[in-house]
Amino acid sequence: MVEAQTWTTRRMSNPRLDANSPTVATTADQVLDIPATPPGDVRNNAYSAAGSYFSPTILTAMIIASWYFSNIGVLLLNKYLLSFYGYRYPIFLTMLHMISCACYSYVAIKFLEIVPLQHILSRRQFLKIFALSAIFCFSVVCGNTSLRYLPVSFNQAIGATTPFFTAIFAFLITCKKESAEVYCALLPVVFGIVLASNSEPLFHLFGFLVCVGSTAGRALKSVVQGILLTSEAEKLHSMNLLLYMAPMAALILLPFTLYIEGNVAAVTIEKARGDPFVVFLLLGNATVAYLVNLTNFLVTKHTSALTLQVLGNAKAAVAAVVSVLIFRNPVTVMGMTGFAVTIMGVVLYSEAKKRSKVTTH
Repeated sequence: MVEAQTWTTRRMSNPRLDANSPTVATTADQVLDIPATPPGDVRNNAYSAAGSYFSPTILTAMIIASWYFSNIGVLLLNKYLLSFYGYRYPIFLTMLHMISCACYSYVAIKFLEIVPLQHILSRRQFLKIFALSAIFCFSVVCGNTSLRYLPVSFNQAIGATTPFFTAIFAFLITCKKESAEVYCALLPVVFGIVLASNSEPLFHLFGFLVCVGSTAGRALKSVVQGILLTSEAEKLHSMNLLLYMAPMAALILLPFTLYIEGNVAAVTIEKARGDPFVVFLLLGNATVAYLVNLTNFLVTKHTSALTLQVLGNAKAAVAAVVSVLIFRNPVTVMGMTGFAVTIMGVVLYSEAKKRSKVTTH
């Protein structure tokens, strides 16, 4: 599953206004969940276990390759299932992603101990996480639904406008104002997507609207998360937050998939009897959805938050190129130009944010 993206970084486990939380790989883009960069000695210790087999450089390269594989892979699998294979149940597919993330997160934290287990300490904290899960569901479902109607390349272009919506929600909800340089950097982000939309050969209005809804939902979640989980007692590591959000999101989605998509479980079982390959597709898709979050964490642990930010800026373009090569959807020069302008705006926005923070401090 899944959610495009703001390319600013997270401090420790406390989601701030410009950060994205753990996300299940959606379609539009995957959430960049960026924990704080560990000190050098901690990162060196992390290499020791695998160091007997691989050098640090090779290990880092493998982790980065895994990050690209999972982030792009979940997009392509979602697109294939929803558009080409004919599995037209985006809500149920999203619920499978959430169940997968809940199960894998429990194993990774409880048994593999990749991070210390944190507990929900109060009813108030539980309700805050539940509210975030609801916004999370909306964003991921919209993103997955958009892939039924839009090519991955256009989906990624829309998802890249997340910084624009984050700045809007931050201003409307918290009255936070950015510098003039930051707002100016958002202009090419918007202009590029307008250019790409006007020249997209496979433009679909409903698909466009739900994709914009998904992008706005991701931005809203990052802003609300920065408001709700700010106290020291309520801080959760990104992997722990995913552990609690995923099962809540699955429970939220269950009545919707039963009401909107009907007897989807029976349909899936019937499909599996006729074509067992669908079981492999669904299980593989759900597993890769979790790997998106895990590799986000590993990239930051073994490199830095800045590296993940740079990779994120390049991911949308790489995903668009790969999807065009695989699915052969038509593209235009004007559409590619608009996409390039949007990506350039995202990079300028990231740089302007960094300079703004340096000036403030």
